[in-house]
Amino acid sequence: MTKILTPVISLMTGVISMFAATAFAAVDEADIQAAKTTLMDSIAIPTVQGRGRVPELAEYYAGILRKAGFADEDIVITPVEQTATFAATLRGRESSRPPILMIGHMDVVEADPADWERDPFTAVEEDGYIFGRGAYDNKFGVAMMITALAKLKHEGFRPRQDLILLLSGDEETTMFSTKVLANQYRGAEMLLNGDGGGGALNDDGEALYYQLQAAEKTYIDFQLEFTNPGGHSSRPSKINAITQLSKALSRLGAYDFPAQFSELTRASLRGMAAQADPATGAAMLSVLDDPEDAEALAVIRNNPEYIGQIGTTCVATMVNAGHATNALPQRATANINCRVFPGVSLEEIQAELTGVIADTAGKLTVANPPSMSPASPLREDVMDAVAEAVHATYPDLPLIPSMSAYGTDSTHFRAVGIPSYGVAGLFMRPADDFAHGLNERVPVKAISGALLHWDILIRTITR
Repeated sequence: MTKILTPVISLMTGVISMFAATAFAAVDEADIQAAKTTLMDSIAIPTVQGRGRVPELAEYYAGILRKAGFADEDIVITPVEQTATFAATLRGRESSRPPILMIGHMDVVEADPADWERDPFTAVEEDGYIFGRGAYDNKFGVAMMITALAKLKHEGFRPRQDLILLLSGDEETTMFSTKVLANQYRGAEMLLNGDGGGGALNDDGEALYYQLQAAEKTYIDFQLEFTNPGGHSSRPSKINAITQLSKALSRLGAYDFPAQFSELTRASLRGMAAQADPATGAAMLSVLDDPEDAEALAVIRNNPEYIGQIGTTCVATMVNAGHATNALPQRATANINCRVFPGVSLEEIQAELTGVIADTAGKLTVANPPSMSPASPLREDVMDAVAEAVHATYPDLPLIPSMSAYGTDSTHFRAVGIPSYGVAGLFMRPADDFAHGLNERVPVKAISGALLHWDILIRTITR
């Protein structure tokens, strides 16, 4: 525990001296306007699955970087099925070293204009926010990275080793392009993800903490199926596929998977204990001392924000049954979505689910081949660089290592052995988080801080 957190704590007193040794460029109004324009133009290109607009957005980003001085050979756009990948290389002083990667994604989830207050694919600046699909996830992060790289190139900055910005084209769906990139760049030193981590603000806009994402739970969908011969509904049987499925799902809903902890999640729980409500915070500290404290575990499990931090979770998300109102069901199925704790194998979780269902008539199959990935080590150089970037705007703000219950591009890079870290520069209030939802937005005032964050982070991690 102490070994993990010591680099973060020691930096709180060392940031000023580090600034003296490193010349950071200031973020001026022109930078802010460039980033805002990039973000708003990006929103206007609807990079939803099936529309074929991702290559267009990639070309738009390429134009920005070419104008800043990137050579044509240093920007590569590659068609991948119905989408594309993007790679831009900022050449380093020692190109023989393994490169440092940055990543974001160009695609967004679908949005129905009829449901929105504004056209989701027309960026609107209003009341201090920029509205539009992808404004937060992930076009803000991509716009900041593009703007930061353009500025660095224009100023003649050269990193120690090559710095490569990668953009995937289907992170929100199949992540096939992500897998292509991960395999293409296996052997890189590390990955910095602009779609993970970030800072939290309270309702008054005051900074609370910064989370650095170093692990993700594995996403797995299982299909549970019961089948019967069926028949006329006037001649019911005690064996009924819908009833069998319902009982199995009830058992799943009542089940708590065993609590699990890792070096990373212990550090995260200790850091978050001071940020959570008093009862939850006390429970976090209690389970760190006694991992089998049932009462404390129950408190954490009753909080949707934190339940995913103490083990695997599986929940029914879709059901389908029957074929006619006057017929006995011949088939009843459910999708069971699991977020699996790092280190737990597919075979282990499938065996545990089978035991929970406790009905041999049910057929449990894997709906999607999962990509299992380990947690990334909390490297001191990464922690130091992120602390320096964060403390430039928010001195002494706590940095908390974190494990995400959701998935990002990082999982596929960790799977091929590349340490990956979510280090986004966006600070937001929970009330402003509409990712994947209606009226998605980001605060305009977050742009300057995010640009400074990336400028300092890049210069520090590559010096």
